[in-house]
Amino acid sequence: MESTGLNTEAADRQVKAIQRFYRLHARLYQSTRWSFLFGRKRLINALHLPPSSEGTVLEVGCGTGHNLFRLAKRHPDLRLIGVDVSPDMLRIARQKLQRFSRRVLFIEKPYAPGPFALLSPPPDAILFSYCLTMFNPGWEGAIERAAGELAPGGLVAAVDFHGTPFARFRRWMTGNQVRMDGHLLPEFENRFTTVYKEVRKAYGGLWTYFLFIGKK
Repeated sequence: MESTGLNTEAADRQVKAIQRFYRLHARLYQSTRWSFLFGRKRLINALHLPPSSEGTVLEVGCGTGHNLFRLAKRHPDLRLIGVDVSPDMLRIARQKLQRFSRRVLFIEKPYAPGPFALLSPPPDAILFSYCLTMFNPGWEGAIERAAGELAPGGLVAAVDFHGTPFARFRRWMTGNQVRMDGHLLPEFENRFTTVYKEVRKAYGGLWTYFLFIGKK
């Protein structure tokens, strides 16, 4: 993806908007998001990682560490990395995973194409959970980086909002930094070999969300 001054400026504005949003929402996140962030446990189960799994899982937009905590408890030999732009969310995540701190690393940085290397060797799986619909701009660059950063044969796993037939609800979600245009799933299918794909309804069809696992 070509980088221009305009794109950089827009990306910086997007990061600041997300930081402002979660400055207010971070403390309420765990107590409220369970009611609409569906499919997170289902996605982790679909990865089929055996309990004795080693290697590294990277989560982009790790937030308060909900998924990383589940993975850390289930897989005692797994190394985990969480990337997020919100210092308020990462502060909660660090506290939540403190007892696993010897094998968990948190990075406060946008996940986009660029020269910085997160780790070596590359991760065995990269997880996107309800973050890419908030990367506007930036979602294409994040998927591009994952495609380049994964180990050969590595897995990308994603769960996120997909679409809604209701224009008013779409506008409301846009006001909460979320884009719901069905734009993510085709990009994953184009860049990765599909291992698992599902689109499910929420609240009788008020919106849909997708789950995807693909192999590099």
